[in-house]
Amino acid sequence: MTPPASDQMILLSLLGGGFATAFLHAALPTHWLPFVLVGRAQRWSLGRVLAAVTAAGLAHIAATALVGSLIVVAGLALDPWIGGVLPHLSAILLLLFGVFYLGRALIRRPQLAGGPPLDLPEPAVSHAAAFWGLVVMMAVSPGEVLLPFYLNQAQGGVAVLTALTLVFAAGTVLGMAAFTLLARTGWSVLRLERWARYEGAVLGLALIAIGLLVVMHQH
Repeated sequence: MTPPASDQMILLSLLGGGFATAFLHAALPTHWLPFVLVGRAQRWSLGRVLAAVTAAGLAHIAATALVGSLIVVAGLALDPWIGGVLPHLSAILLLLFGVFYLGRALIRRPQLAGGPPLDLPEPAVSHAAAFWGLVVMMAVSPGEVLLPFYLNQAQGGVAVLTALTLVFAAGTVLGMAAFTLLARTGWSVLRLERWARYEGAVLGLALIAIGLLVVMHQH
């Protein structure tokens, strides 16, 4: 049965919002700076750097999808007892994440950060060790700001959740690759770091807007 046009529009809006959120989240220096530094230290070709970016980005989203799936299973199991509150809960989480990122960006002084300390391989390590070190670094840190999207679509079925994961993967890999390429092809890393200072504010506003969109859809 084909979903109503209004439901299709809201789903497309959320998928678009998910792509934008994943892309913006990839602007965090921890999502691209390690690839620039390790690639330079290992004297990697651009192709090898982008291969590491792609593998690490997909591992990052795979971990996010795993956590998101667990949240969906738990939410559906609890839904009969909490009276269909999942869409409202996801909107609340989106708004809270948005306020958190926006507030942190406004209160804290601009700085290079956001994420765990960078534990970069030494130049003497093998290419395989450097490559898989970058992949593991991203795999052990799921994208927490993407999880409310899974909760919002908990009742949408496997097809919707799969589409959501593919959108996240595309946004994350493209974002990581774009910032890595900019740093390698002439843009000053310090200039990129200054731009990335505002990632929190932009991401916060985007999450608040998506949360409000979900709220409006419920009325």
